[in-house]
Order: sequence, then C-alpha cells, then structure tokens
Amino acid sequence: MALPSEITASLEEGLDALVGLYREFHAAPELSMQEHRTAETIADHLQSYGLAPQTVGGTGVVAVIENGDGPVVAFRADTDGLPIEEATGLPYASTATGTLPDGTVTPVMHGCGHDAHISAGLEIARLLTRHRGAWTGTVVMLFQPGEETAAGAAAMVEDDLWERVPRPEAVYGQHVWPGVAGTVNLSIGTAMAMADSLRVTVHGRQAHGSQPENAIDPIVLGAYMVTRLQSVVSREVAGSDMAVLTVGTFHAGVKENIIPAKAVFELNIRTFETDVRERVLAAVRRIISGEAQAAGAPEPDVERMYGFPRCYNDDTEAAEVLAALTAELGGDSVTETRPVSGSEDFGVFADSLGVPGVYWFFGGYAADTVETGVPGGNHSPFFGPDDVPATLRTGVRAGLTALFTRVGRTARVGQHAHADQRAHAGQHADHAVQVAK
Repeated sequence: MALPSEITASLEEGLDALVGLYREFHAAPELSMQEHRTAETIADHLQSYGLAPQTVGGTGVVAVIENGDGPVVAFRADTDGLPIEEATGLPYASTATGTLPDGTVTPVMHGCGHDAHISAGLEIARLLTRHRGAWTGTVVMLFQPGEETAAGAAAMVEDDLWERVPRPEAVYGQHVWPGVAGTVNLSIGTAMAMADSLRVTVHGRQAHGSQPENAIDPIVLGAYMVTRLQSVVSREVAGSDMAVLTVGTFHAGVKENIIPAKAVFELNIRTFETDVRERVLAAVRRIISGEAQAAGAPEPDVERMYGFPRCYNDDTEAAEVLAALTAELGGDSVTETRPVSGSEDFGVFADSLGVPGVYWFFGGYAADTVETGVPGGNHSPFFGPDDVPATLRTGVRAGLTALFTRVGRTARVGQHAHADQRAHAGQHADHAVQVAK
C-alpha cells in the first residue's frame, strides 16, 4: 500500500518550508515540562491548518482531525530538549538556556531529535487536513512534553486526555536516530526497555580529614556500594536476560580535608522483563543496605527519581505497519530489528487504553556519514541530522503510512478487528535481546 501520489507531491512541494520550520525548532529548544514557546508555536501552526488545538498536561498540545466515519487513531510527537551545550557548529545551532528544577541554569539543545519529531508531526497534520479525500476517520495528533523525564505522557493522560478527545484504536510514534536517512527500523514485540532511575543518599559522620577514626566516611562507603553494584548484572541476571545498571553521578564533600556527612549518587537500570527488573531492584536495595550495615552507618535513603515503562509493539499491529512501510519505502530501506536498551514513555498512551501501539526509528544522517564517520548519537552535543530533507521526508512518509493502515481509503475493513482493545502489555517477544542504541 503506497501513499496517494497527491500527498507525496504536496510533501515535496512543501519540503523547503518544512526544513525551515525544523531549523526554527532546533534553534529554540526548551527543557522538559517547560516547552511554553514550543507549544505556542505548535498550536499556531495547527490553527493555520484549520484545527482547534487544546493544551493538555501543562505544555502538551492536542489536535483532532475529523474526516467522516472510520477508525480513530493517534500519532504522537515529543517536544522537549536536553540540558546539553550544543557543539554541532550548525548555523542554526541552539544558544538557548533553561533552568533545571534545582535552579541551575544550563544550555539547552535538541540533542535527541525531538525538533524533527515536531516538524514531521506538524507536516503530517497539514497533509491530512489538505488531502481529506485520501483517507477517512479521525486522527488525534499528540504533541507530548517531558519525554526526557518520563513525565509528559503521564501528565497528559492524568489531565483527562482521553475525556477530551476521541479514544483511539491504536497509537503510533517514531524517533530519529543516527542511521541512514531514508531508512526505518521497527521491532515486533518489545521495542525499548523499562528504566528506573534512583538517587541514593549515603549518611556518614563528619570529621576532620586527619581524624578518620572519628568519622563514618560516606565517600568510601559509597565507593564500596558503587563497586558492588557492578556485580548485579554479571552475577545475578541470567545471560539470556537483558539488564544494564549504570551509576552516572557521585557527589560528596566541599573540601579536601573534611570527611563529609553524606554522599549522593544516582543510578539508572534498564530491563526488558518485569521479573528481571524486580530482581535487579531488589539486589540494588540489598547491596546498599548491607554495605551501610557493614560500615556501621545509618540506613541510606533510596529515592526513585522517575521511571519509564516498557515500550511494546503489539505483534499484529507492528507486523501490519512493517509490511506497509516496506511497501512504501522499499525493502532495502525497512528493517525488522531487535529491541533497544533505551527507554521511552510513548507506551503510556496505548497502555492507558489497552490498545495496540507501534513505535519505530528513522535515520537522520547521509549514508557517507554513517559508513565513513561517526555521526553524533542521541544525547550527544554533536547530534544534528546532516541530511535534513531526507530525514523529514522519511519521518512524514513513515508516520502517514502507519496511520493509513487504518484510516487510508485502501485500508482493509476489519483487518485489525482481533487486535483492537486487547491487553498487550503482558505479551513477550521471542527475540527480546539487547542491541546498542
């Protein structure tokens, strides 16, 4: 099933303007749940298409495109930037700053490609409103804030999202990554990992550095904890299961000759399966508590900062989308791939309704860059697609192709009847193994 020629022609005609829009978003990123200007710009464009956008979940934006009888589907694009100082050297590089929750002022960049997601999402909305003869049904466009902190999807759902808009039968989403522009990767089953981020406060007893016998040193104790935590995956998780545990921050002390009263470190855990997640979390808590007891220190505080649910591609729905993408983009451009150990809160939308969801990746770099160089990866200060027209073209075509498996005029009536409304969160993919993102 290929997209109607009038839609692809309109996409090509508007591609220069779309690239310009992308550059505007790239130059003006905002931190998670602070996407006020971004939301306003999105709403302005949606209004220019004749739509009536709503603000949901703080800085989220939703628009409903109704076009007669037919299925109801949703398409999601995330909108937030990252606290990273951009180093791409692009003429439209970000010089924006933002304020973190702790009051720290930080540079901000679109280091994960959400500028491309917004731009592609807006173009999808424009083309749907312009070419109503090519499809029938209802499309709910979700522009979600706060993906990077796992806050935005839940905020929208908790803000009565599904009472404000028609409830979709399926939800689709996508993410740009440092692959070849024009290509798409999609997993059937588990697509991305669950994630848990913890903050550990280690309590000691402060003393002069020359008198360690009067102290309980939280730095030494914390170092033992970090070292022991490295054995959780290697010695407590089966080789056939996936788990990643990373300690990313460690802060303690203000002066070299003072043993401080506390140390704080933060860690992140990625898993594909619920039982593995529970086993790793239990091991982490056991080790932290045990090391503190061995040192005669008070019980540490373990705070859950945030977490991501598993991103799961419904088997039936994902196979349908994979076939449609292959027909639209060509077999050499579409790959069924293994799940990645990165995480997303996209799954919150489908899980909150018990409907299928499908999520895929599309490339953002020229083939020469990928083959001969090292493109800047997601969350890198060097991340910036170097073939923007091809990147955006693919994002728009992929998004429309997925939507048209249900709302396209050529979509087979009833083809999804057995997949709709089923509880898919407990399904397991046979090939759920780790690959690098």
